[in-house]
Amino acid sequence: MQPDKNLISKLEKLARLQLSEPEREKLNADLQRMIDMVDKLREMDTEGIEPLIYLSSGEQALRPDKVGQQLTQKEALQNAPRQDGQFFRVPKVIE
Repeated sequence: MQPDKNLISKLEKLARLQLSEPEREKLNADLQRMIDMVDKLREMDTEGIEPLIYLSSGEQALRPDKVGQQLTQKEALQNAPRQDGQFFRVPKVIE
């Protein structure tokens, strides 16, 4: 597959971009390098190799959850632009 002007223009439209001609050329070159890399990966013999699920074989050391400093309801509402004493007031977004 070779990236061409039609593909670049379609990607530009989908991403809602307005690229200059040098930017389009750079994008074309970048896409070509990505396609070449994928083609090179396809050439490799991966028979018998298990897919990589985790980057490390060890268990992740997770810290325990601890309750930290909390705001009271009054403190949380203190700087709200609109509130009713109990809740934040926000504009309706769903009809």
